[in-house]
Amino acid sequence: MNQEKVLKTLLAPIVSEKTAMLSAQNYYAFKVRIDSNKKEIKAAVELLFGVTVENVTTSVVKGKKKVFKGRIGRRINWKKAMVKVSEGQMIDVSAS
Repeated sequence: MNQEKVLKTLLAPIVSEKTAMLSAQNYYAFKVRIDSNKKEIKAAVELLFGVTVENVTTSVVKGKKKVFKGRIGRRINWKKAMVKVSEGQMIDVSAS
């Protein structure tokens, strides 16, 4: 895999109450590029955070319909990745 593409795979961590509760079970959520696959996401997390990834689950989140000044528009679709790391390891997403 291309090193540059791997580094551009992760866009941002998803920080919410739900992801904070899941971090106790070694799950972390990231917003990733829409064209990335599970192998690229795994390689990016292992390279950037120095952890061992056990499982990656992805889903495409559909954009919401919004009304702006009387016109109906739509936000863009984006991809979410749930990453499970090995027992005893953790990722500090607040520093990202």
